Amino acid sequence: MSLLTRIVMPVATEADAEQTCAALEPHLDEVSSVLAVHVIEKGGGGIDKAPLAKREEDAAEILGIVEETLGENADVETKTAYGTDVVETLFETAEGAEATALVFVAREGGRLVRLLSGDTSMRLVTEGTMPVVALPSR
Repeated sequence: MSLLTRIVMPVATEADAEQTCAALEPHLDEVSSVLAVHVIEKGGGGIDKAPLAKREEDAAEILGIVEETLGENADVETKTAYGTDVVETLFETAEGAEATALVFVAREGGRLVRLLSGDTSMRLVTEGTMPVVALPSR
């Protein structure tokens, strides 16, 4: 069984979905199924970043890119998840889906951006509860 048998692939934006799909395509022969996940981060009692309906609409468009791009060559499912902590929500979703690995492409950004954003990429790698594969960006 390959590490990439059943993967969870987080996607945050349309550009992220396109980049991650492009990075994953050369490895699709090892992948049985892809669960693409977009996390809508809830404010945890605070004010949300945008109206929920708009964020759900955006999530559908982002996940649609994954279905369009990978759907002919892999079994693709999509899910919109909700949580106050993106990393925790991703791993909970992956465990619930019995994923073999979480696969992502690290987004670019300087140290200041990483510091301010909480560096999700670093947290995915260091706080993982399952194997995490960081794909190279093109």
